Amino acid sequence: MNDLQRMLKDIEMEVRLTSQYIGKDALDARVMAAMKQVSRHEFIPHEFHYCAYDNSPAPIGSGQTISQPYIVALMSDLLDTKPGDSILEIGTGSGYQAAILSCMVQQVYSVEILESLAAKVHKRLNKLGYNNINLRTGDGYYGWPEHAPYDGIIVTAAAPYIPQPLIEQLRAGAKLVIPIGSPYSYQELMLVEKKPGGEIEIQSILSVSFVPLTGKRDMDSADNALLNSRKSH
Repeated sequence: MNDLQRMLKDIEMEVRLTSQYIGKDALDARVMAAMKQVSRHEFIPHEFHYCAYDNSPAPIGSGQTISQPYIVALMSDLLDTKPGDSILEIGTGSGYQAAILSCMVQQVYSVEILESLAAKVHKRLNKLGYNNINLRTGDGYYGWPEHAPYDGIIVTAAAPYIPQPLIEQLRAGAKLVIPIGSPYSYQELMLVEKKPGGEIEIQSILSVSFVPLTGKRDMDSADNALLNSRKSH
């Protein structure tokens, strides 16, 4: 068994272990095919290649990490994408999550606030031939309104509340996946669904740990009315 096969087996095992929380004992075959297709070591600094296919996060520089493969797969699955979809990602990071999604949908739009990471990932994705990923350097709190509405939105950093611009840019009937909670502390992975009538339904999936979502807006001081009025848990 090679390293990639071992990673896929670890994902499958963790899905079974958390099935009572995520509501399934296997992820969508399209998700697992994308996880198999994308070489994770290409998105990790050379000095950490030895652990590239471990089911754990890894440093990528600038105080950021590449997420645990299981969490990448789970968040991709929760979006419930279709091949023709247009997806917005907040927090490009290494570009790994965007690359996974690019194998499953028509277009990925990704916003990264750190210029040092954005420059690296732009070069990396071009080199690897991911031509359906569109990158932008900016504050992800505000999304990318020019290409809205999106068929799904994924946030790869923890926020204290759900940014309202992301709700507004989500197509009716689509889903948003976001970790909510304090930085480096208890966080919940939330599945947000915008119903056809515009009402919002929020479901807590499981506990996670992400680096914080940063930006010009002081997110720590804001109140999130959506969380206070969520309809499901």
